[in-house]
Amino acid sequence: MSLFDRGLVTARIPAPRKGPAMARSPGVLLSALADEAAFHLTATEQFAVMAALGLEYYSLRFIDVGKGVRNVMKLSLGEIRTVRRLEDEYGLNVASIASPIGKVKLVDVDDGTTNRYVPFKRYLSGEVAKACELAHAFETKLIRGFSFYPPRDADPRDFLDEACDRIGQIAEACHRSDLTFGLEVEANLVGRNGQLLAEIYRRVNHPGLVLVFDAANLIVQGYSPAEVFRQWEAMKPGLGWVHIKDYRPPRRPRKAVGSRGGARSLKGGHVEEDQLAHFVPADLGAANHGKILADLAGMLPKLTRSLRRRGIPGVFLDLEPHVRGGGQFGGTSGPDGMGIALRGLCRVLDAAGLPYHLRDFDDLRAARGLAG
Repeated sequence: MSLFDRGLVTARIPAPRKGPAMARSPGVLLSALADEAAFHLTATEQFAVMAALGLEYYSLRFIDVGKGVRNVMKLSLGEIRTVRRLEDEYGLNVASIASPIGKVKLVDVDDGTTNRYVPFKRYLSGEVAKACELAHAFETKLIRGFSFYPPRDADPRDFLDEACDRIGQIAEACHRSDLTFGLEVEANLVGRNGQLLAEIYRRVNHPGLVLVFDAANLIVQGYSPAEVFRQWEAMKPGLGWVHIKDYRPPRRPRKAVGSRGGARSLKGGHVEEDQLAHFVPADLGAANHGKILADLAGMLPKLTRSLRRRGIPGVFLDLEPHVRGGGQFGGTSGPDGMGIALRGLCRVLDAAGLPYHLRDFDDLRAARGLAG
């Protein structure tokens, strides 16, 4: 039985609950993967940090609502209701469902990884449909996802056709539910770099699909700042939002080991994500976020208008800083680390001339129902 059948969601096109961004002049919308801000991942800890930092939006990934930590995909009806009540209490809206959709094997072969394989028809009718229901339950238009794992050490270009077919079906499922699917660039997937992800976007050619840029996910693969910017440029035609994290590689370049055991260039090769240990705030890393976000400023008005036509409040910069460590399915920063990362991002935004908003006293008075 779906969330709709159980009465939690009453309409497939929800009206924004608070929607502060819609009334403001175009600027970026700041949000964060709230689980990174909490040592114990409890809902109250996550939301208290988000509110104290002045954020009005968060992305939902892992959360503890009293019965242990769960991925958003595993939340019960009672837990969803509790999270919604706490969102109201802390004045928060969901930017995106930070789902793991697409982080499964594309083909059912043993490649030495622990990645799952799920037959696609079952995946589409099960986990993808559940992600759409959750997006409506939390009144967000955005679902974050990925481009599937090809066999380890295989050439991802050999799997573009199959990946595009599946991503197209996911985009269509989201679109039919008045949602948008955001495809994040990340190591080890078919869409592991900007050019490959841009090619997926071009081939799928669907209004329900956008791209999610993440500079650190490219730096960890050994790309230079100049190469990262070129990949940013490749992704711009399909851009939907941006994940903010950065990386400062150790002086001696890491090497990836191919299936034959020989060392080869890390670029595009397999990355042991759980061994990455050099994430830093956006103003301290190798990705040159200043140049990327200054370039975003020029396209922001047009992109904002395009997203708003799909019911999305604007262009999110979603903090996922990993400054205390990160891995394949998430990371941690702690409340202090999230604050450090947010202040670092704000310094970059100020230098780039990109407007943004953090909660102020006027917001507090409005929350109390006081007139301006």
